[in-house]
Amino acid sequence: MKRSGFSEEQAIAILKGQEAGMTTAEVCRRHGISPATFYKWKSKFGGMDVSEAKRLQALEDENAKLKKLLAETMLDNAMLKDLTGKKVVTPGAKQEAVTGLVERFCVSQRRACDVVGVSRRVARYCSTRPDDGPLRQRLRELAAGPAISV
Repeated sequence: MKRSGFSEEQAIAILKGQEAGMTTAEVCRRHGISPATFYKWKSKFGGMDVSEAKRLQALEDENAKLKKLLAETMLDNAMLKDLTGKKVVTPGAKQEAVTGLVERFCVSQRRACDVVGVSRRVARYCSTRPDDGPLRQRLRELAAGPAISV
């Protein structure tokens, strides 16, 4: 949405001009705004001083910031509830938990790691060891070999 070319102080000054006795059409023509813009400003800033408008803007900014913090906290809470009942002890389990949170909640890997309480290094780790499945199988065979009878 395009921002207005006028600041709040300028909008209030324009409204004061109309209150001083000029017609709405004349005020709109002089400042190059539409009557819809004028009436929108009047509904928002009507009867306000500049200091009150600044205070209103500060309160709106603070309210938006608090709403964002609340939403983030509720999302973290939902992610933690999703993890309850699962053992997340080994690095592999932590890696799976992070991957699951990223997929289910569409959050960044960084955020999922913060919720799980693990370093991003653990979540990104990929083993470079060669597959030693055949070697393990051979060791099992040797260990289960024939029993020696005396």
